[in-house]
Amino acid sequence: MKPAEQYLTKSREILDKVAAQQSRIEQVADQFAKTILAGKMVHVFGSGHSRMMTEEMWPRYGSFPGFNPIVELSLSFHNLVIGANGQRQAMFLENVSGLADRILRNYDLTEEDSALVISSSGCNVVPIEMAEVFQKRGVKVVGLISRDHSEPSSSKREDGKKLQDFSDIVLDTGAPLGDAMVNIEGLDTPVAPGSTVGGCLIINSIKAEVAQRLTDAGHPPKVLSSAAIVGSERAVELFESAYDEHAHRIAKYYEQVGKA
Repeated sequence: MKPAEQYLTKSREILDKVAAQQSRIEQVADQFAKTILAGKMVHVFGSGHSRMMTEEMWPRYGSFPGFNPIVELSLSFHNLVIGANGQRQAMFLENVSGLADRILRNYDLTEEDSALVISSSGCNVVPIEMAEVFQKRGVKVVGLISRDHSEPSSSKREDGKKLQDFSDIVLDTGAPLGDAMVNIEGLDTPVAPGSTVGGCLIINSIKAEVAQRLTDAGHPPKVLSSAAIVGSERAVELFESAYDEHAHRIAKYYEQVGKA
């Protein structure tokens, strides 16, 4: 089988693994819709390459307000690779205890909020502590991991706990141990990771389910839409109103920060 065929075959297997989680995806959508309908936000966090999942949720075409993408550049700014702001520093900081608490110190969280924390391994300190702090502050946490990779892997926390230990619901990207899915003859290490495929499938499945729940409740979301579909005037209207709604929602999380 050619390398591209291997990857596509493995990706189809991931699609099946995601489809098998339909009931849990619907459970997550129930929770997230409840949060958004209450005027609150679903906080989405991923460090390293898991940052891509936060941006897949919002803001992009086909997405809508109600999600707060927490992207910490010190943990996810990879394009320089080496030197200042390089990958070595990001990977180091990803396992610095206490950083998660500093990040969430910026928000006045409520028990009506929800959180989605993404970490393929579920073993790095910052994502684990993000989930832990969310739970301590009464926020329901959904963890998105690769089970086949996480379960045999060792946590970077001294107590051995992983992201799934601080998650009310756990979803699985379906990616294999090590993430990479394609074996090349003559190369002793596999290439082409799969967690992004499974992660994007799950993110957008949740998004679609939440959109239906909001619409059924009489509050259809303001979806960022292409002018090719809705026309230029309507596209601009949707973008502006969606961004305004995001601003109004997120502003509430700053008003009482630091106050007793």
